[in-house]
Amino acid sequence: MNKTTQYLQSISDPPGIEIGQLVSHLVQDAVQAGGSDIHIEPWESTLVVRVRLSGVLTELVHLPLDLMERISGRLKVMANLISYQTDLPQEGHAPAGPDTAGVELRISVFPTVRGEKIVIRIFDSRNRTFELSSLGFDEDTLKTLAGLLDRPNGLILLTGPTGAGKTTVIYSALCHLVHRYGPTISISTVEDPVEFNLPMISQAQINPGREFTYPIALRSLMRQDPQVIMIGEIRDPETATIAVQAGLTGHLVISTIHSGSTAGVFARLINMDIEPFLLASSIVGVVGLRLIRRNCPLCSEPYQPDSGLLRMLPQDVAETASFRRGVGCAECMQTGYNGRTALTEMLVVNEVMRDATLQKLPTRALQEVAVEQGMKTLWKMGLRRVIDGQTPLEEIVRVVGIEHS
Repeated sequence: MNKTTQYLQSISDPPGIEIGQLVSHLVQDAVQAGGSDIHIEPWESTLVVRVRLSGVLTELVHLPLDLMERISGRLKVMANLISYQTDLPQEGHAPAGPDTAGVELRISVFPTVRGEKIVIRIFDSRNRTFELSSLGFDEDTLKTLAGLLDRPNGLILLTGPTGAGKTTVIYSALCHLVHRYGPTISISTVEDPVEFNLPMISQAQINPGREFTYPIALRSLMRQDPQVIMIGEIRDPETATIAVQAGLTGHLVISTIHSGSTAGVFARLINMDIEPFLLASSIVGVVGLRLIRRNCPLCSEPYQPDSGLLRMLPQDVAETASFRRGVGCAECMQTGYNGRTALTEMLVVNEVMRDATLQKLPTRALQEVAVEQGMKTLWKMGLRRVIDGQTPLEEIVRVVGIEHS
């Protein structure tokens, strides 16, 4: 039983609930479970509290609706927001302390027709290390990425949906460079927001309200003599242009960009009015990322996937794989999963890929060229994990979809 439920059961009179203690228990339960976000949302008859565990929302507790305003008020005070304002969105930050279970919180309040929905992002920097070896990458991907990071210039892009681990990979890459080169290298970042403070790295946080945007920050940063530049996200043509130019003029640039697929990054940048010849010259590699849940080691057992899914697999895989999945236990909160690991698509831009980019080949054709050049697709990387019994086949289908050749 979680602390929140224990506390609520110990209170015989609901008005006697100490709201600060209740909020503290909610945060503690989420942190202890390894959650990344807490969702507090008014439903028809209850105030539901859900925690995002390994990327999936899991119900923690249902509270009386009349606690909504008190919980909202408490969180607004913690984040230094306007407590009486309930009709406009607000965002704030609560520093680590006793009330936050020792973690930093980013609090977002959003008005809905039933009341305020609150989402709390958890940043637990305790014992948090950013190491390439801890990302769950396979050996070939790690070796290739380390080789790209050793280059003196060029643009390395990461793509994947929100929550796919792009920031974690970038932070790990920057820490790898710090460990390798120490004080002889100058690394600067422009982020929105800065999620963790990294040693020996100059980090800046944009503030559009004060007209401190990505393009303005990057133009100024170019006069700061950086060797490595990390850009939180390429969102607009101006930022894309500066990133490409920086990669061409002796800087190693690492950034993220949203795209439907790894090879789709090129089309996305061309749509931002970047000339194909500039992309071919500046981009050295693109990493497609997804996170999949791992089977709980305590309750995973052999199983047979649905026959419809098995027909999608190569015959030798379907016949020889040791399919396993977790059935749920107290350790994994009955989810069957414990933690996540990364799937990657590592697209290295060699001469063949440069020629294909210059020809403005469509994304599907670029993807085929990349595979011919040795890129392992997310689907194939996922199947490896299924064959090894690390995750069920359904999880790969949920995260990646089914690859049709």
